[in-house]
Amino acid sequence: MVRVGVVPAAGLNGADVVERSRLMHAIADAGLDAVLQADHVSFRNGSGTEAIVMMAGLSGAHPTLGLHIGVYLLPLRHPVTVARSLATLAQLAPGRVVFGVGIGGEDRHEVEVCGIDPRTRGRRCDASLEVLRALLAGDAVTHHDEFFDIDECRIVPVPEPPIPVLVGGRSDAAVRRAGRYGDGWLGAWCSPRRFSAVAETCERIAAEAGRPSVGWRHKYQPWVGLGATREEARNEVATAMRRFYGLAFDAFEKYTPYGTPADVAEALAPYVAVGVHDFDMSLCAADTDAGIEMAGEVKRLLAAV
Repeated sequence: MVRVGVVPAAGLNGADVVERSRLMHAIADAGLDAVLQADHVSFRNGSGTEAIVMMAGLSGAHPTLGLHIGVYLLPLRHPVTVARSLATLAQLAPGRVVFGVGIGGEDRHEVEVCGIDPRTRGRRCDASLEVLRALLAGDAVTHHDEFFDIDECRIVPVPEPPIPVLVGGRSDAAVRRAGRYGDGWLGAWCSPRRFSAVAETCERIAAEAGRPSVGWRHKYQPWVGLGATREEARNEVATAMRRFYGLAFDAFEKYTPYGTPADVAEALAPYVAVGVHDFDMSLCAADTDAGIEMAGEVKRLLAAV
């Protein structure tokens, strides 16, 4: 089974309530499984979206569409308040939330303005995941380290069913973090061979950490350009990525599928072949509705691989 979530490059942030609802229904009607939302506090020029807040707003726009967050900059927040926010979101949309976390890194200043030393992001994320996972499981948490002093904290009601927690990042440290704390790795800009190797590493590290029976839900999260021609699709995704990252598209092109639905499915089929069943796409197209329809066709083609 292949599952595909999308976020239109134009985003849902600026749409009014009627348009957001229409887009959510268009995504579901195209046969897609979820809507994706990334997270930033003050990225580059001050841009960003608080992903949990956005998903709370979207939760009522469609009754069944999945709500996929990725990646959420967990080191910039306190894990107790994040656990409460997620538990509340799970009440609004039980069984629909997937929570992907990461440490960021494209903008060091974004970390600094949140009062966090960028050099501690990895360790802080590890500590936060330890606290967060325990709270979401219903445990009473006492935790004291260089970052947090927490005594006998609980968060109820506990999300039911549990919220899958995925860990993003391409570094070896991020992969180890996914194995120790995650229900999956959220991969991006990597080859199918690398993805397969990371999945094996996660299993080994999880077993070493006393987690031998994880229900793994690894996911690949590409930017995707869709259009009537490869040239049109490349232009759309290249423009969007240059605008977002402030870098030349050449830095990303190798791992960025673009073209017709058949072109994109062909580029992603090797990931399916190594066991990837979940994709979240940052979707770039000249026309949002046409792009959503084409993404639905990509899913149908991948399901036949």
